Amino acid sequence: MSDIIFKTDDWVFSYRVAGILIHNNKLFLQKPTNDTGFALPGGHVSLGETNVETLIREFKEEIGADITVGDLKWVGELFFPWDDRPCHQIGLYYSVQLKEKSQIPLDGSFIGLEQIEGRNFDIEFHWIPLDEMKNIEIYPTNVPDLLSKIDEGVQHFIFREE
Repeated sequence: MSDIIFKTDDWVFSYRVAGILIHNNKLFLQKPTNDTGFALPGGHVSLGETNVETLIREFKEEIGADITVGDLKWVGELFFPWDDRPCHQIGLYYSVQLKEKSQIPLDGSFIGLEQIEGRNFDIEFHWIPLDEMKNIEIYPTNVPDLLSKIDEGVQHFIFREE
């Protein structure tokens, strides 16, 4: 499959979907093993794939979990560095639920597998208490504010990492 990532000499464009998974007042997040910042788990949509298909595939590939995809919650236009170029990313964020709670640890952290552009690497997954969201480095940085409005319909945001 071909991920929707386009690169020019000056820019990268990416189309990504992510899942908002909350259990016992904790948010499920991912973090590359070589980074300090957290993000919501998900991945790049492949050509010909729906957002729901992408989320189901990504959760299965990365952590071996089967999920149910719920409502679209957030639509983001994100701008951040990607290696040596700026990236323009469209991010769609959906509520998700585990089909079987026994498939992954429901507390603490564990290692899963990530793949981007044909490269495989380990990625950490963490359950972070909702009341600690403002104390961690998370991308996009407005996730804590968006979580406070999660039941107020679809939220649109623009995020620019300096």
